[in-house]
Amino acid sequence: MTEITVGYALCGSFCTFSKTIPQMKELVKSGYKVLPLMSETACSTDTRFGKAEEFISEIEGITHNKVIKTISGAEPIGPKKMCDLLVVAPCTGNTLAKLANGVTDTAVTMAVKSHLRIKRPVLLCVATNDGLGASAQNIGRLLNTKNIFFVPFGQDDPGSKPNSLVADFSLIPKCVELALEQRQYQPVIIGNKQ
Repeated sequence: MTEITVGYALCGSFCTFSKTIPQMKELVKSGYKVLPLMSETACSTDTRFGKAEEFISEIEGITHNKVIKTISGAEPIGPKKMCDLLVVAPCTGNTLAKLANGVTDTAVTMAVKSHLRIKRPVLLCVATNDGLGASAQNIGRLLNTKNIFFVPFGQDDPGSKPNSLVADFSLIPKCVELALEQRQYQPVIIGNKQ
């Protein structure tokens, strides 16, 4: 069996790191080689959810690979065919907007652009407070983009944050399997994620 390499990129939805890092661990346990990436914000910002260096250390310990943190480090992903699939988890509203509009100014957006260039699948795991607001048009555009797949998402707090959408991070491993087969997990829209 050929080893499958999954690129796994984290953007700055820091409150979801506790949901995404365990899924990265699950992929490694399942036999995937995982190549970690972080946006410049994600790898350099300390928050109440943890220190950037501690997250980097944990991720590198899980994957046994150095985190790619720069545009120049991410650019070879497509030309060198470094990944079979690229996961962006969490994928923030900011990153959604950049991907939907062709903006390439972070390690993560460069990785996606480079990977799509060779027609390989990208799996987005949404976490944004404006998913049913300003980001809705970008989600719609990306849902209709070839080789882009989504982890199912829903409202996480409709009472207090009615525009907020968060994916079900626990579905990442199953969505990875399907995206590698060019298939979208269904249903894409799920109930409240509280």
